[in-house]
Amino acid sequence: MVALDPRTRLFRMEEARRQTQHQLDMIERQIMRRMTALIPQLQPKRKAFHRGRPPDPAAFLERYRSNLAAITAERQHEIDALSRKLARQDDAIAAFRERYRIEHTRAA
Repeated sequence: MVALDPRTRLFRMEEARRQTQHQLDMIERQIMRRMTALIPQLQPKRKAFHRGRPPDPAAFLERYRSNLAAITAERQHEIDALSRKLARQDDAIAAFRERYRIEHTRAA
């Protein structure tokens, strides 16, 4: 097995971290897409307004929050696992940088 340069190893570790972050972001986008599709169903029925009662914005927010909680709960195990993995990767990258005394440089 060929020993890799520390900078190459660090690049691979950072790339793995970016992929994990991408997976977490993708789950968040999927949840938001489902919520966006549900919004028309959460709107109050128009017949209540015609009877003299204005629509209750608090009721809409409550329905929105409860649906968001339900959809998020379905994916919570994935979110938790990816968040733990991301934290481990951050710790490993920080330890690797410290061990090899590699400064953190921002890519332009």
